[in-house]
Amino acid sequence: MRVHNDLVLKARMRLLSHDGRVLRGEEGLRVYRMLFPLAPRVYGSRLAYVLIEASRRPALAALPERRRALLEEALAAARVLDADQPYRAKTLDRALRDLALLDAQETTAVTPEDQPGPEGRAGQ
Repeated sequence: MRVHNDLVLKARMRLLSHDGRVLRGEEGLRVYRMLFPLAPRVYGSRLAYVLIEASRRPALAALPERRRALLEEALAAARVLDADQPYRAKTLDRALRDLALLDAQETTAVTPEDQPGPEGRAGQ
């Protein structure tokens, strides 16, 4: 894998200048995605955290395929972590729970074929 050293340096500098524990939002996704391949055990739990957080955004409520992709990426990041890493189990549980909820929503969603056509509404 080829890594652009300037982008890695910029990502690390952004983390150093951040005063919180986890960098969140789009910026956090960008930074942790950049650094995860270089040190997966270091950045895996943070990447998984911001991916799960991103999948819960209201803007993605109508985009289940995008939510699923984020949650599956979070699962992959969390699975790289050592079994004794304190946030591994919690992160896996959250991602799996959110995927199960997403599956349940998709199976109970009403499809256009299930809705009555104009002839079914004529008596209304």
